[in-house]
Amino acid sequence: MSQAPFDAVMLSYDEPIADRLHARLQRVLGIQVKRLHGVQGMRRAYRLAAEVVDAEQFLLADADFVIGTEFDLRAVEPLPEGTSMRVWRARNPLNGLIYGYGGLKLIRRSALRDLGEAVDVLAALPGRTQFVPDIAGTTRINQSPYHAWKAGFRECAMLARGSEYGMDDAEAAERIAAWSTAGEGEFAQFAIFGAREGVTFAREAARVPALFDKLNDPGWLFAQFTARHGEQAVAG
Repeated sequence: MSQAPFDAVMLSYDEPIADRLHARLQRVLGIQVKRLHGVQGMRRAYRLAAEVVDAEQFLLADADFVIGTEFDLRAVEPLPEGTSMRVWRARNPLNGLIYGYGGLKLIRRSALRDLGEAVDVLAALPGRTQFVPDIAGTTRINQSPYHAWKAGFRECAMLARGSEYGMDDAEAAERIAAWSTAGEGEFAQFAIFGAREGVTFAREAARVPALFDKLNDPGWLFAQFTARHGEQAVAG
């Protein structure tokens, strides 16, 4: 594999097809992609990512990101001064939305080492975030009923709470509506269930803001899913 000015890392936790997506990422980028697997806590995982790379700027992908074969690493420009992260858009295969959710990121190692506190963890990076119109791939959130539900739950809870990236309320409402009502493909109904329940959770958590931290607790999320939909998920 060729040398590149950027390093690359995939973060995986329990995604069923993470191995295949990691192999695809390496093949398309043409470089070795490091992998952090099973790290408890999203903030801790991001901070550890900064310690396994060798370059100041590196690509960061989740284990549900399917990189497009047309993505050309050679065309990627370094981050400008004062910018901590660039986000490429991703297609959502269930509801047709295309935005930064689940997209590929170029990020500064030094910024991750200075990560602040936010529910949407990377919103707490110092410096600017650059959202670009280019689409880098697809977010394969529907690897199982649970993963589809979790995606809808977390994203719509954070949108209903108020975007930490400065998205206006009208745009957030449009995205919540799409997550909550539109869905085609495997396990799409679980993503819709999750979206609706995430909005309800956000309303309840508004009275106890510390509850929003649960959105980054995989054990709590899985318990919520199994309590609500476990039998249905097993039965199909």
